[in-house]
This record gives sequence, structure tokens and C-alpha cells, in this order.
Amino acid sequence: MSAAKNADLQSHHADLIAEALTTEGGHLSIGRGGFILWYGDGCRLLGYDSEPIKAACIEAGLPVIDSRGVAFDAVARLVIRGPMVAVGAPPDPPPHGPLSYAPLAAVAAAYRAAGAEVVNLPETAADDPGA
Repeated sequence: MSAAKNADLQSHHADLIAEALTTEGGHLSIGRGGFILWYGDGCRLLGYDSEPIKAACIEAGLPVIDSRGVAFDAVARLVIRGPMVAVGAPPDPPPHGPLSYAPLAAVAAAYRAAGAEVVNLPETAADDPGA
């Protein structure tokens, strides 16, 4: 990739990261299949080269959930049986289960408990079910 195209891509990512920072529930999710940058209600960027965007998100202060180091069966349980993150929309009222939308902190707490790396989201916030 040329330097100009790389700079354009980094600028585009920076714009989307800035948008994610202003969106309730905005975050970067990284798994075995790549990354998803959630930056609005129904708005997301998907890709495979996770490390550059992970570094940019961490530097910007955006919450990051990286589940690549978690056992496959544990991630499958979280994805299948757990709630989804409410991004740019209000969460559903508790209890949260499959096909419901929960606050980012609640979902991040479940991933952290399974062994995922959770960055830019304090444990105290993630442990508060009302967060």
C-alpha cells in the first residue's frame, strides 16, 4: 500500500474512532475473525488487520475488548447466550440475555471474567450492572 493510501486509511479510521468516542456503547471488538469498530447505531467497520486499529483505539481512549486469547467455547457461550452491546441506542431493561441489548460495561465484564483483554473501561465500571 502506498504511503498516501495508508495515510488516507489512518485518517478514515481516526474519524470513525472519534465518532465511536461520542457514541454511547462505541467500542472496538477483536476476535479470531478480525475486528469490528462499533461507532453508531447500526454503524460498524469490519477488518482483519487488528493491531493497527487496536493501537489507535487504545491511544484515543476508546474501549477495546480483545477475545482472541479466550478459549473458543467460552467465547461461543458469550456470543450465543449473552446479550449484545447497545451501541448508539438505549439498552434493553434487565435481565439481559440472548438477543437483548445491554450496556457496554455489562458485556465487557462478562468478557473480562472469561479472560478477555478489556482496555479503557475500568473494572469498577464494568462490574456495575447499571453502568
